[in-house]
Amino acid sequence: MAQDVLFAVEDTDDTLLEEDQQETLTEKYLLFTSADLLFGVPSEYVVEIITNHPITKLPLVPTYVRGIINLRGQIIPIVDTRILLRCDGEDNQCIIILNIDGTLVGILIDSVMKMVDVDKESLRQDLAQKTQNLVSGMCSLPDGQTMLVFDCAQILNQV
Repeated sequence: MAQDVLFAVEDTDDTLLEEDQQETLTEKYLLFTSADLLFGVPSEYVVEIITNHPITKLPLVPTYVRGIINLRGQIIPIVDTRILLRCDGEDNQCIIILNIDGTLVGILIDSVMKMVDVDKESLRQDLAQKTQNLVSGMCSLPDGQTMLVFDCAQILNQV
């Protein structure tokens, strides 16, 4: 009887290992739009999504820094992705708060779409190096859209 239980535990462990291997092959991304482009930000950076939050303007900062917000006592700089992408318009509706190496930064975007699992092998970094410095990779999604991977590390260089 004890051997049967041990065998069942070993089978369970094998199943867990297979599931872990499958999980490491994909990564979760939060899809959002800015300036009619579809971006994905790795979910591990996303703290929260907020709307209709007042932004306090600051003097003597670059134009892409729209200002700061006070979110539950924390002062967070807000970066306008449209300005960084050199696009016109003010369709920004949402702020995504990102935690990048312990630093909170908000990015002003047009809209949040959904969370998706992306196969890591489908990401192309070679094409991204020829594009904007806000893009660290790109891939095709199952629905035929192209997702640009938002480079969170680069946003810290902008602030």
